[in-house]
Amino acid sequence: MTLKQIQESLGAEVIIGADKLDMNIKIGCAADLMSDILAYASPGALLLTGLTNPQVIRTAEMKDITAICFVRAKRPDKTVTRLAEDLNMVLLRTSLPMFESCGRLYSKGMIGLGHLEPDINGTK
Repeated sequence: MTLKQIQESLGAEVIIGADKLDMNIKIGCAADLMSDILAYASPGALLLTGLTNPQVIRTAEMKDITAICFVRAKRPDKTVTRLAEDLNMVLLRTSLPMFESCGRLYSKGMIGLGHLEPDINGTK
């Protein structure tokens, strides 16, 4: 799924990175706990979050995440936007809540980490 398709599915505004909307994203992850992102996110994933602080960008950088979508109409400030721009990240913003955003992307074929790793019972 391209970032353009993600943007359209979520009715999202492009904050930065409009020139990168042809980038393919295969995996989505959603969290407001950066420790969860550090533990479970995969490189190249789309991060959906309601947090807009610099730690989100730094965490994404550590996990090689290049696209972030802020949910619940959250808008990062200029410091966060500038940091993401310096790191060549794409930032999107949607008014949808996280649950609905995930549902829309899943219904369009985006997978989450549960399709790649064993579940909590180790049965996959």
